[in-house]
Amino acid sequence: MDAHEVNRARAKLALFVADVFASVPRKDQRAKGDCYLRGLMLDGRRKSIQPMAERLPDGNEQNLQQFVNQSPWDPVPVRRRIAERMVPLIGPDAWAVDDVAFPKDGKMSVAVAHQYCGALGKQANCQVAVSVHAVSDTASCPLQWRLFVPKEWADDAGRRRKTGIPQGAGHREKWRLALDSIDELAGWGLVPTVVVADAGYGQNADFRDGLQGRGIGYVVAVRSDVTAHPHDAEPVTSPWSGNGRKPQPRYRDKPSPVAALAAGHGRQAFTEATWRQGSRGPMRSHFLALRVRPAGVRARRLAQSAATTQDGGWDGVLPDVTLLVEWSEGAEAPTDYWLSNLPADTPLAELVRLAKIRWRIEHDYRELKHGLGLDHFEGRSWMGWHHHVTLVTAAHAFLTEQRLAPKADTANSPSTRSSTPSKTC
Repeated sequence: MDAHEVNRARAKLALFVADVFASVPRKDQRAKGDCYLRGLMLDGRRKSIQPMAERLPDGNEQNLQQFVNQSPWDPVPVRRRIAERMVPLIGPDAWAVDDVAFPKDGKMSVAVAHQYCGALGKQANCQVAVSVHAVSDTASCPLQWRLFVPKEWADDAGRRRKTGIPQGAGHREKWRLALDSIDELAGWGLVPTVVVADAGYGQNADFRDGLQGRGIGYVVAVRSDVTAHPHDAEPVTSPWSGNGRKPQPRYRDKPSPVAALAAGHGRQAFTEATWRQGSRGPMRSHFLALRVRPAGVRARRLAQSAATTQDGGWDGVLPDVTLLVEWSEGAEAPTDYWLSNLPADTPLAELVRLAKIRWRIEHDYRELKHGLGLDHFEGRSWMGWHHHVTLVTAAHAFLTEQRLAPKADTANSPSTRSSTPSKTC
């Protein structure tokens, strides 16, 4: 936005800030929040504090630095209020779990480490955050953020003290951080109907089991080497000789990679499906849905543990889910795979639409990063990082509200109504 557009939106922004930052106790702090959001939304290559302060007529670099890096306001109630506004507005078809990397120089930025950096596509010095987004085909909004603390930071008292990492914030796997975020949102009364995620999460049997245990549907990507049994495979139990432990039920054949299960059906078994309109016309490809039983040591142990907890015994049967497979035009073999615990009679078109809906957060991440400076924060502290991502989320939420709002201000504007709006831009 240029300065004129920001000025025209000042009144609406003031109302937005008054609501979203109502938990921030001091009026001057809320005013700094308003100022920071305008700085994020103004055109400019860098959205770090110094250049933003220089572009704002009321910008004061020292005040903004203090507000973001040292002021003790709690970002969690702010994120909660954003989520409470945005979920009814967006009317999400799913929640998307994702992670995002922030390339960094040096070793003193909070939770920085040499790890895989998605922004660069390789191992690099970076921070990584896990996020949960409400997503529909027309809009998305981050609802939660968790900064991933690498193992090397868990016991590094010096760096933890300098960056202000709370005592309870230690190393925790990304899939656990995602479930933690979903649990916190549930505590706010916000529960997804479906969770979607890439293979970094979908590949993990514990993550899928965590969603299943919470009664949450999922459509998650997996790699082609995930193994599974066909749906009709049945375990058998060898006769017991009377000595030693009784034999456990086992599947007669080894599980197959999902790539082999899918390819065995042949291209003729795949059906064309369209999931949305793209800039160049309908987005379509060929898909197949199969019922399978995911295998592997961890999947088996989770199933056995659940059965033992419920009735004290296990018949060896692995839970069944839907395997969705895509065979792209011109490809010699299937190209993409998803697992879903949605009901077996879920239409193929709906599975495909949910599997592909993550495109929306990738689209909106460009605005979060390039338009609103998500990855431009130059501070080093735990508090500063969480303040910054919360403020960027607020700026993105405000812009999303304006895009989804009717042309004219009415009493039924999406910032005040509670019912889900029609999904038009």
